[in-house]
Amino acid sequence: MAVFLSSEWFAEVEKLTQLSGDLEVPASLASVVLNISVSGAADGQVDMCLNGGRFEQGHNSQGTTKMTLPVDLARRIFIEDDKSAGMQGFMSGQIRVEGDMSKLMAMQSARPSDKQKQLLAEIRAITQ
Repeated sequence: MAVFLSSEWFAEVEKLTQLSGDLEVPASLASVVLNISVSGAADGQVDMCLNGGRFEQGHNSQGTTKMTLPVDLARRIFIEDDKSAGMQGFMSGQIRVEGDMSKLMAMQSARPSDKQKQLLAEIRAITQ
């Protein structure tokens, strides 16, 4: 098990992602590059990216949208797959967005493939 958003966690997620092969990411997500800054993580602020439905450590220069949120909310959205957490966080001001909001809308409406669901279950299992 690895602490959520630690360097070890990103390394484990990368391994699991590579082992998963083609995730059959829906077209609406395949081109989405979303930079995310998470506050309050064990290592302080952590920058990450969702790139074509995959977690990456650090920001991606191709990202036109940046989301900032606290670690507990990031965990609910990205690990626990809590569909209502994103809207609640946005409405309460815990999520701040800069750039192209349509990227977030694409994420909200996309249905993950079975392979993505399986990968998320594997990531959840290694996340502390």
